[in-house]
Amino acid sequence: MLALITVVSWRIFWITMSARAQPLAKPETVLTPAEIETLDRIDAARSRPRIMRRTVATYLLQIAMLGGYLARTRDPPPGNMVVWRGLTKLQDIAFGIAIGSTRRCG
Repeated sequence: MLALITVVSWRIFWITMSARAQPLAKPETVLTPAEIETLDRIDAARSRPRIMRRTVATYLLQIAMLGGYLARTRDPPPGNMVVWRGLTKLQDIAFGIAIGSTRRCG
């Protein structure tokens, strides 16, 4: 159990620090295609899209906002706890999309 938790926490820390170190990098460097597609679908459903540029920092901000980050002008950058909560919610949404997209009959 400890080994599993270590790998998960390392990934969360790596995503958070990658967005701080290289905010203009492509999101494919730290996120899976399924996560990127899910975030794009969530953003497309909004009346005013938030993802203007496809960068790691933009996608991390969207993940953090799923975890409760408010993104006010004076707020510090999102931390590991908020990113963890956002990734958990993102995985749930991606699972729901995968379930809804498969045809079961006919």
